[in-house]
Amino acid sequence: MLTSFLKRRLGRFAANDRGYISTEAVIVLPVMLWLFGAGWVYFDAFHQQSVNQKANYVIGDMISRETDGVSSTYIDNAFNLLTTLTKSDSAITDMRTAVVEYSSRRDRWSVVWSEQRGDAMSGVASALTDADLVSFGDRLPPAMDNQQLVLVETWEDWEPAFDIGIGAFQIRTYSFTAPRYAPQIPFAGNDTGGGGSSSSDDDDTGNGNGWGNPWYGNWPGRGNGWGRS
Repeated sequence: MLTSFLKRRLGRFAANDRGYISTEAVIVLPVMLWLFGAGWVYFDAFHQQSVNQKANYVIGDMISRETDGVSSTYIDNAFNLLTTLTKSDSAITDMRTAVVEYSSRRDRWSVVWSEQRGDAMSGVASALTDADLVSFGDRLPPAMDNQQLVLVETWEDWEPAFDIGIGAFQIRTYSFTAPRYAPQIPFAGNDTGGGGSSSSDDDDTGNGNGWGNPWYGNWPGRGNGWGRS
């Protein structure tokens, strides 16, 4: 008896489509707004990560195409390009560029030169050093003797627009590119003093770009990138 009564009541309740739109809106609207905000935050995080990585590729490809070397002013403008492409501010964005060279005799990579730009490099060295390259072992490809690579790293402090349980974090990107038109890419020096820099004192490091670059030239005893000294 009681069972049939409950079934009838539940059946009528399920078939009843009457309601109050204002009451339903009060219940559903907050959930819809939260879902919209969560979707936007997740989209923005993935979008900004993608934009940073693409900007990293642009800078690495740009440096790899140089035949006359780069200067501090060049790196300053590359950093300005990074902040423009990512639509970020220099206070929350950092960039570190470096050219590294492989020595088959020593079976290791060494830093030819490295430059850093930005203000938020928390816990990151101002410029890449030979000691830092130890942790890059599984991120660098097999290489020939005296082969150089352009390394580009970027960092951006990202904060969500809404609090949905995802806290602020740092977007990091990394890429390496082989020089395209010259075997080596020299650095002209701190002509403007724009940021931190370092260079290796390794005797195996060649300073010429292989084409008798006037900034460095093919000094005696220095490799020119083609396996000749």
